[in-house]
Amino acid sequence: MRTTKHLIAPSVLAADFANLYDDIQIVNKSEADWFHIDIMDGVFVPNISFGFPVMHAIAKHATKPLDVHLMIVDPDRYLKMCKDSGATIITVHYEACTHLHRTLAAIKELGCKAGVALNPHTPVSLLKDVVRDIDLVCIMSVNPGFGGQKFIEQTYAKIKELRDLSEGVNDSLLIEIDGGVGTNNAAKLLEAGADVLVAGSSVFGAEDPTEAVRQLKNVLPITTKI
Repeated sequence: MRTTKHLIAPSVLAADFANLYDDIQIVNKSEADWFHIDIMDGVFVPNISFGFPVMHAIAKHATKPLDVHLMIVDPDRYLKMCKDSGATIITVHYEACTHLHRTLAAIKELGCKAGVALNPHTPVSLLKDVVRDIDLVCIMSVNPGFGGQKFIEQTYAKIKELRDLSEGVNDSLLIEIDGGVGTNNAAKLLEAGADVLVAGSSVFGAEDPTEAVRQLKNVLPITTKI
């Protein structure tokens, strides 16, 4: 089992956009590690979130890295704009990239960490030939496009399979889980091998978001020992 402390990345998509500055400050002052930024185009996913002007505004006030998740077609066109708008990590979807190896190289040439997201129907085995080139894999535990969806139970098996796939090839790979994450399943996700938990509704929908982050940050993996 990996012994490094897991990371928490509150998803800004679930924040109050009428009071976005205040919500940014909540994350800044909390035990969260990253800001998770979902950019949707209404084509790759059936929703539109926000664009680079909003992301740039977030970056100006954020004191923690921006973990940018591009849920868009042809993401290569926007990689530099992502970097210029404050991204530390840029994650593209396997399903949206015709030449994934080239896209990963382009992200790294910009000085960013390179991530790949997998939709629920996409097997982790498809990453076998590029896993050594990836810094982070984002396993979608809901169908992308909307917040507040029900967690897909098959996610646990996918995490374990990905950890096995990367073992001895890319032991520094971070496994991120996005969708339906909360204190009800965080421990089991960590036990399966997750490193980064993206939390939207469970943080910004909580009565006390700071406390919600604290609880997620201090969850311990479930142990199978009696």
